[in-house]
Amino acid sequence: MRQLFRLLSGLSMLLLLAACDPGQVYEKNTDLDEYVWGVQVKPTFEFTIADTTQRYDVYFNIRNASAYGYYNLYVQHTLTDPAGRPVSKLLHQMLLMDPQTGEPNGNGTGDIYDHQFLALPGQRFHQTGTYKLLLEQYMRQDQLPGIMAVGVRVAKAAK
Repeated sequence: MRQLFRLLSGLSMLLLLAACDPGQVYEKNTDLDEYVWGVQVKPTFEFTIADTTQRYDVYFNIRNASAYGYYNLYVQHTLTDPAGRPVSKLLHQMLLMDPQTGEPNGNGTGDIYDHQFLALPGQRFHQTGTYKLLLEQYMRQDQLPGIMAVGVRVAKAAK
């Protein structure tokens, strides 16, 4: 019995280590109140860059319910450097569902779908320190029901 416990513990640790992404620098998701993304809600994510010689891929994470009323989502990001100066500000269109068929994109269970969009491929950060990335929903509706969570993932770009 004791050997079985050790074997299972060892296998569990191997699975956990295999699941870790050594290139990941940062990932955080923010749940939205009542699963509604209002225009006044602007989640901000702070991450630290230590290596300025490395390029990074910045992803946006979106979780939506199937009741979300659109096939796409417009999000504007504002990235600021450690001194508070703007680095970039862009508008992104993300396709949460196929525009032709209405079939959901992303990974889902039941009526909840998770998406990860490569928003800033090969991003360079020119100084070390803490950067801020602010996300705003940019749809034509002030209150956007069906968006459950938004997030950011920063990972070292593959060379």
